[in-house]
Amino acid sequence: MSGILEKFSLNGKVALVTGCKRGIGQGMAVALAEAGADIIGVSASLESKGSETEKQITAAGRKFYPYACDFSQREAIYAFVRRVQAEHPVVDILVNNAGTIKRKPVAEHPDEWWDEVLGVNLTAPFILAREFGKAMIARGNGKVIFTASLLTFQGGITVPGYAASKGGIGQLTMAFSNEWMGKGVQVNAIAPGYIATDNTEALRADADRSTSILARIPAGRWGTPEDLKGATVFLASSASNYVSGTILTVDGGWMGR
Repeated sequence: MSGILEKFSLNGKVALVTGCKRGIGQGMAVALAEAGADIIGVSASLESKGSETEKQITAAGRKFYPYACDFSQREAIYAFVRRVQAEHPVVDILVNNAGTIKRKPVAEHPDEWWDEVLGVNLTAPFILAREFGKAMIARGNGKVIFTASLLTFQGGITVPGYAASKGGIGQLTMAFSNEWMGKGVQVNAIAPGYIATDNTEALRADADRSTSILARIPAGRWGTPEDLKGATVFLASSASNYVSGTILTVDGGWMGR
C-alpha cells in the first residue's frame, strides 16, 4: 500500500469507542479495526467476552478489550478512565459515541430524563475527551471524534434533552478544536442521519413518521451503520490531519433539502 491509501491506515493505533455494543458504535469500532486499529470497547452492558462486536473485531485480525460503564454515573466515568489509563497508557483515537434518547412531549418531559440524557450524551463525552485528550496533547498527536446528530442542527420532536445534548456536542467539537488543533490533536464530529438502529425503532414503527422522513431523504432509504464506516476511518486517520472543528453529516442528503 502506498500513496493516499496509506494515509487511511490505522495500523499500530489504539482506538477507544464508547457505545460499541451495537448499532452505529459497533459499526465504527469494526471499521477502525478493519483499518488496522486495536479496539478498547465500552458500553453500559457490554459482555466481558464473546460479544458480537468482539467477534467482528477479532475476525478482522485485531485485538478487542471490553469494558462496561454506566455513563450516567459520574463516579463510574472517572473509575473507567482510571482503569483504562492504567491498562492502556496510549489511546490514539477516542470515539465518543455512547448516547441515549428519551421521547416525551416537552410539557411532559421530566427532570430525571433531562438529567440522564444530558449526563450520558454531553457530560460523559466532555469528561472522556478532556481526560484522554491530556495525553494526546502531551504526545502532540491524537484524534477525537464525537457522534453528533441531525438534531445538532434541528430541534426534533418530543426529544428536548437529546436535541439539547447534540447541539452541545456540536459546540464542544468546535471548542475543543479551537484549543487542541494547534497542539496536534484533531477534534471532529460525525452527524448521522436517520440510521436504522435501536434509537430510531420508534420512528420506523410509526408509519406516518417513517413515510415523511423517507420522503425528505434524497437517498430514499434509512441509513445503516455500514454507511458511517468511511467517515469514521477518515476522521481517525492521518488523511484528516488538516481537518478539525468539523461536523461531517452522513445523512443520505437530508441536510441539503
